[in-house]
Parts: sequence; C-alpha cells; structure tokens
Amino acid sequence: MPDENQKLSSSGPNAGTHRVVGQPVHRYGGVDRVTGAQRYLSDITFANAAHVAFATIPVGCAAIDAIDTSPAWAMPGVIAVVHADDLPQPVARFGVSHKDRPVIATKMVNYHGEPVVAVVAETEDEAHAAANAAVIHYTELPGVYGLDAALAGDAHLVQDPSVRPRDDLNSTNVLEQVEYAWGDVDSDGISSPTIIEDTYTFPMVTHFPIEPGGIVAAPTDDGGIEIYSPVQHPYLLQRTIADVWSIPLSRVRVIAPDPGGGFGGKQTPRYEPLIAFLALKTGRTCRLVLSLEEAFQLMRRSGCRIHARTGFSESGELAFHEMQVDFVVGAYADVAPRVMTKGSYVGAGPYRIPRVSINARAVLTNTVPSCAFRGFGAPQVGWATESQLDAGARALGLDSLEIRRRNLVEHDEAFIRGDYEARSDGRWHESLEKAAELIGWHEPTPSGRGRGIAVGIKPGATTGLSQSLVRLLYDGSAMAYAGTSDMGQGARTLWKQILADELGVDLDLITIISGDTNSVPFDLQTSASRSTVFMGNAVLAACEDIRDRVLKLYAEATGTAQSELAHSPGQLVTPSGAIALVEAAQTALGGLRGEFVGQGTCRLWGEKGHPLGGDAAFYEFNATAIEVEVDHATGEILLTKHVTVGDVGTEINPLQVVSQDEGAAIMGLGHSLMEQMLFDDNGQIVNLGAIDYRIPTFNDVALDMQTASIENNDGPGPYGCKGISEGALLCTAGAVGAAVADAVGTPVRELPITAERVWRTIRDANRDSPV
Repeated sequence: MPDENQKLSSSGPNAGTHRVVGQPVHRYGGVDRVTGAQRYLSDITFANAAHVAFATIPVGCAAIDAIDTSPAWAMPGVIAVVHADDLPQPVARFGVSHKDRPVIATKMVNYHGEPVVAVVAETEDEAHAAANAAVIHYTELPGVYGLDAALAGDAHLVQDPSVRPRDDLNSTNVLEQVEYAWGDVDSDGISSPTIIEDTYTFPMVTHFPIEPGGIVAAPTDDGGIEIYSPVQHPYLLQRTIADVWSIPLSRVRVIAPDPGGGFGGKQTPRYEPLIAFLALKTGRTCRLVLSLEEAFQLMRRSGCRIHARTGFSESGELAFHEMQVDFVVGAYADVAPRVMTKGSYVGAGPYRIPRVSINARAVLTNTVPSCAFRGFGAPQVGWATESQLDAGARALGLDSLEIRRRNLVEHDEAFIRGDYEARSDGRWHESLEKAAELIGWHEPTPSGRGRGIAVGIKPGATTGLSQSLVRLLYDGSAMAYAGTSDMGQGARTLWKQILADELGVDLDLITIISGDTNSVPFDLQTSASRSTVFMGNAVLAACEDIRDRVLKLYAEATGTAQSELAHSPGQLVTPSGAIALVEAAQTALGGLRGEFVGQGTCRLWGEKGHPLGGDAAFYEFNATAIEVEVDHATGEILLTKHVTVGDVGTEINPLQVVSQDEGAAIMGLGHSLMEQMLFDDNGQIVNLGAIDYRIPTFNDVALDMQTASIENNDGPGPYGCKGISEGALLCTAGAVGAAVADAVGTPVRELPITAERVWRTIRDANRDSPV
C-alpha cells in the first residue's frame, strides 16, 4: 500500500506473474448491457411511487413575474404543485465549486429548461399534463448566449452579484480566471523567425449517455431520506442532500443503480435536492425519469474559444506559447471552474517550451450549465495547441511528426515549469513513434487523402480517498465492497481480477458490491480516470490485509512461528511448502467457519496553494494518427485510418483497455466532425434530441481502426497501471484537423469540421489564390 503521505507509487508485483491480471477477461455485466437486459433506474419499480414533472419557459433568460398554479391543481391525480415560494426561504443554493444553483428557479430563469414549477402526481402522464397547465408569467430579458455578449462591458449579468458577495468578479460574467506563466513572454518584444497566431473554437456538446437519467426519493420513518440516482459520486450527493435540508449524513442513504453511461455528466447533484424536498413534503416516494430532451437541458461540455500565439526557432523548436482561453460555463458553476483550471494547466501541451503565458476564464452565459466531460478541458486547449504546432510545421517546411519529435519532452523532463512544476511520468516518444508506424506515416499518401498526427495530455486525479472492504469466506468465495460507480467501464471486472490473483479465488466465485452509501465504504468520486489507480490500490491493500490476517491466525492455529511463514498472491508459504490461501484460511478458522475481512485505503494528500489542489497522481498521454479522404466538391470527409496509442503503465485487462480507447476515440470524432449544441436568439436549444443532434455511429468510424498500448509498468496503480479512459479523445480533433488540412491544403479552425465548413474553406482558398 502506498505511503498515504507521499505521491502514489505502484503497488504489487509485476502483472506478468499473475494468472488473471493482464488477461483479456470479458467485462462483468457486459452481455446485459449490450442485449438490453441491464436494469436502469427507469426499470426499477417502487411501490406507491408518485411521479414528478417540471414546468419551464421557452427562453433562456427571463424575470419571473407571477405563477398561477391553480390550473395545475385542478388537473386529475395531482398531489403537489411547488414553486420557489413554497420552499423554505431563502431558497437554498448548492454546488461543488460555488453554491450558486438554486433548488428551483427563484426570481429569474437563467437558461432554457430551468425548472420553475414542479408537479407531483399519481402517474407520469398526469404529472406532465399538470405541469403543462401551470401558467408562468415572465418578462424576457436580453440574455447573453455567447462569449462576446457575455464579456461586453454592458452585458446582462447572468448571476446577481449577491450570489457571490465576496467575489471581486461578481460585477462581471467572469466566474473565475487563472493564469499560468513561466519565462518572459512579452508579445511586443519577442522575436522569433516564425510566429503563428490564430483563433480556434470548440463546440458545446452534450454527453448523450444511453440512459438519460432519473431520480427517486423516498422519505424514511426516522425523518431521513433515501435517494436512488445513477450518479458517479454517491457520497457527494449524500453530502449535498444533508447540507441543503439539514439532515444528518447517517439518515441520508444514496443508492446508485449502475448508470447507463456517464462521461462526467452524472457526477454532481442537480435535481436531486428538489426531488428530495418533494418526497419530504408529500410523504410519498417521488420519481423523476428524464427524457433525452430533458437531459440536453441538464448538462453539457464547456464550449471554448482559444486565441493562441506561438513562436518557433528556425529549426522548429518552440520558443514561446501564449493563449487566451475562454470557457463557456453556462448559467451555474457546477465543476466548470475546475474544468477551466485543470484544462488550461496543460495548455502548453507535453512540450519543452521555455516561455509560456496562459490566461483562462470561466465565463457565465444564459445557457445550460456545463460540467465535467470526458477529457475535462484538455481536448479544448489541446485542439488549439496541436493545430498551432501543425501550422508552425507548414510554415517551416517541416513534417508534423518531426516537429513533435523535436519538442516532446523526454521521460522525467519538466513540461510545466514555474511554481508548480510537472514532469513527464512516461516515455511518451514511444507512443508517438508507434502511432506513426501504425498509420504508415512514411508511406506515400494515396491521392485525395491526408494524414494528421497529434498528441494529448491530461492530468489524472490530484487528491482523493478511496476505501474498500474485502471478505474471504470460508467456502473459498470472496466479496469486495468498492464505491466505484460502474457506468460500463468495467470497474467490477478489474476488482474481480485483483481478488482472483491476490486471494487465489476463481473469478466466478467473486461478488462485487457497490452503489450504496449504507453498505459500501467511502470513495471520493468516479471520475478523472482515477478508479483503477485509487480504488484499485484500496482493493489491493484490502487483499494484502487479509493475507496478513490469515498468516497470523494460521500461525496461532498450527503453532507455527509467524517468522516461518510468508504470504504471496494467492498462497501462504509454510515450512512444508506453499499452500493455497483459501486452504490456509480454512485451517486457520477451523470449525468456527468464520471469514476474514480486510480493509484497504488509498489516499493522496493535496498541496496547499497548488492550482489543481496538488500534483497529478499520473498523466494520461495519447498519440493519435488519422488518415482521411476528402471530396473537394462537397467537403465530405471519410475516415480511412484511425490509430490511437496510449501510455498505460500496465494493462490489467487488455480487452477493456481496447474498449476504453475505442470508445474514447469514437467519442472524440463527435466534437471533431459533427456534434454541436445550437441555440437561437432566445437561448433555446434548437437541436434537442437524437434526430437533430448527430453523434458518431459505426458508419462514421474509420475503415481501419487500431489501438495500441505502451506498457512500462511505471504507473502509481496496482501492478504499475495508470488511468486510461480519457486519453484517446484528447487529441482526436488535432489529428482530424491536421489530416483534413493535409488533404485540402488549408486548415479549418472551427469545430466541428463539417462538410460545409470544409467546402467553404476550399472555396475561400481558391478565391484567394492568384489566377
């Protein structure tokens, strides 16, 4: 187990010595998910449950003048109709970084879809009918729906200054800002042979999980509440409910059924405090199941605009890099300030740059609040930085691979300097070279096609606490209690593999318990690609604790000196030879037929003053290479090859590494080629739902798609692993953009790179070319 006071280091022997760890074990529960047998929250029946629906208004910014609920009360089946005046005053606000989100809209509506009235009725149809009957009188206000409008001197303020009374920025729409700098970057004084300056945009996109989500709240006899919600952070939800409604934590139980995908969108509480209030008010179990359209109005990725200026030496070395990065936060903070801080922290990429200046702002707008999304700000800034490198390469007559070779840091070399230095924790050149090899970088490019290569980096978790309990039962079966939410990423499968090897138990005799704050020890969160490292170390430590306990009791039961015994994965070594750990446990327990219980904790302390709260436990690094074919007449893009190579430390389950990389890579194609939330002049989302909002399908995947991993057993997790679930989308946009530019001769600076944008780029380039 790592020293809790130090940075995490790898635990356990090399995976190569194991029989299950390192093997391509099929995902636990995977068949249920792909066949539709998986039971989500909406599939669970609750006795005597009432149903909840919301009334909203069709604009993104308005003052609420009056609410007439009498038509709603007159509808059949209605149990309760609630708006802000019916809640304890002042209406509670909550949030992770800022307590700015009201339980329900108070005097203002700040984004399209914000609930104004909540209706509880006997059936779902009755609840929706009554919600539609409520009359909301409002005055539309000149909301701010884009960065320019939000940053204007006379801009409408999305949040009243009283919401952030001690904030120096509360008279603006800038929620937070941060600066990273080292060296001396003076825009007026720096002289480099080649300077590239441009502006890039990254779209607002929705998470689009297979399960939109929902909440069930049930009051308990002791004045407490039970919340059922497919959340990624059950303990955060528990704490939020306790804080908002002044209920002891011991009386707030959160049960988290396996989410149908999350990608960051199910991390933080949103409607749960309101549904809890309705349950407490009515004394009934209250149920809300979201439609896909409602999920669009609940969460999204931060859009971003990046202005970058980059200098290069004659030989292609980076001389300086400066960026102004503006994230489109939306109406409430959620974790968006953290997205800005963590994403812009790696704004200079994994490169050797002597002078850097990065200024970033989290900007409030009257749009759906943004939140965590796979990549957590790194894809946005990486899109700009990687595009700048390619522009520099074109200007210098260099190959895109070569310019990265010259600037990518070596192992243990600093790529972030200044007060909070960060160093490479991998041999990242190996990923870059492997990607180039697999794409056939040095082979001739077929006519009409183009190739691009890019790299991406993201800090993993910087602080955290994960705890686990493991039980080794008398019959040789085992159970692990681990708080990680399994959204389909396969966490339970990894815990099974660790238990199988460390305790010598067959995979099919292992049960994993999760998703209940009443029975599972604390886990900070399921995010930041942290679970295999943090919870994996906790599970591993619990197994080691069991082996220690078996050794001690075996010594007592057999009269053997402890000094004559030793344990290793799956076995106890005695003076007579090695025996299976299960056999040793049975001997130690004798006729008592009891069990052994092990406890494990993994903690990473933060660093006071560090912008991220502390240095990252690891960095996700990925190299991606893409080949495209572009129809110059229409701008249509066909992906012909797609290669992604991750720095993984150790593969605990190679099959799951491939599935994570493929999933992330395909998701990255969304914001690169097609996905974008669109708003009208009133702040309404105009492409709500699956018909008008395109996500990648198998028809959009490259004809030849390959993933590969670089294993150096150098991570801080069990057996030297690192987190890997986000890496393959970090630089998808950069690689796609470079490939398109290579094919058509002109870069596109705005995502998504749609056929229309490519066609316009080609047209404009031809128009500007000399005859």
